[in-house]
Amino acid sequence: MTIPTLGTLSGRKLVTDLQSFGLQIGAQTGGIARKGGAGPSDHKTITIAGQTVMVPVYTSGARHSPFQASPPDQHGASTLLRDGQTLGTIHFPAAPRFYGLSTADGIPYWKIALLHGRDTLATTVHQTCIRYADRRTSCQFCAIGQSLEADRTIAYKTPAQLAEVAKAAVELDGVRDMVLTTGTPNVVDRGAAVLAESARAIRTAVDLPLQVQCEPPRDHGWFERLRDAGADSLGMHLEAATQAVREKIMPGKATVSVDRYMDAFASAVPIFGRGQVNTYILAGLGDSAADILALAERLIALGVYPFVVPFVPISGTPLENHAPPSADFMKSVLAPLGRMLREANMKSTDIRAGCGRCGACSSLSAYE
Repeated sequence: MTIPTLGTLSGRKLVTDLQSFGLQIGAQTGGIARKGGAGPSDHKTITIAGQTVMVPVYTSGARHSPFQASPPDQHGASTLLRDGQTLGTIHFPAAPRFYGLSTADGIPYWKIALLHGRDTLATTVHQTCIRYADRRTSCQFCAIGQSLEADRTIAYKTPAQLAEVAKAAVELDGVRDMVLTTGTPNVVDRGAAVLAESARAIRTAVDLPLQVQCEPPRDHGWFERLRDAGADSLGMHLEAATQAVREKIMPGKATVSVDRYMDAFASAVPIFGRGQVNTYILAGLGDSAADILALAERLIALGVYPFVVPFVPISGTPLENHAPPSADFMKSVLAPLGRMLREANMKSTDIRAGCGRCGACSSLSAYE
């Protein structure tokens, strides 16, 4: 059987369902995976109908998913089943070649940056956050400290290390863009300074489009400094659509209000360009579909691309037992959002770098 392409109604539905339910896999599956960390995690990369997507596999929900994958063959090919019925063949991409290298001081490249989706390199420059250690202020979905505690990364990636790995990833694996995010190190520049330093070093070493991601700095002059350092696009992630949900789920980050984000977006879009400023919205944290779409309408009017993804509960966090959004809920958001983006002529394919361009954590691009 052949799995329909993502551009079809049945293809969109399949990927939306997979990202909501997750996928049962065997221990021997291999391939590219991400566990713990600062952002959407507990996923594995799969290629389905020629598109590369991230699907939850390490969550409690995935263990009870109606979707199952057979053990892959030597080429990474696996049979995808739903409730025991064969749907077709998927692939688990092999680990990229740069993962096999290490720095001169013995740090594996994969501890410095990881491949996301098909061809996006991503890193958390500071694997710490001023809010993480105190559950009164931390984001309840965040696992930024888990990968550090498990020795899957290092606390701080230097500009030289990032430049070295980025250059190798481009030359060995054809990486096309890179995401630089960070835990929030302070409440002034909120990470913009370390991101500018890192971006400058990478762009000196290799011609690679970059997205930098941080909370809105107090001084909006940082947007020009980040662009001048080599950033092509900017991510400032609201995570939730309403201030009430933000205060409940991320009490520390919510002190930077939705209104302050909107002011920052209005300052950043003229610097980076329409569609080159993005925000991440996690559907399923408590906002209604109407809440998410109302915010998306405001964002699109400002020239900000709202990248809406299904919330994935990460093991070991306070929200590990929080149910992910249903596939029907995701479709109730993504279908009208896709229409809004089409009408605004705002396309993920026009984003020069970042999560929206990669698109692997959401089926949103299939609805555009």
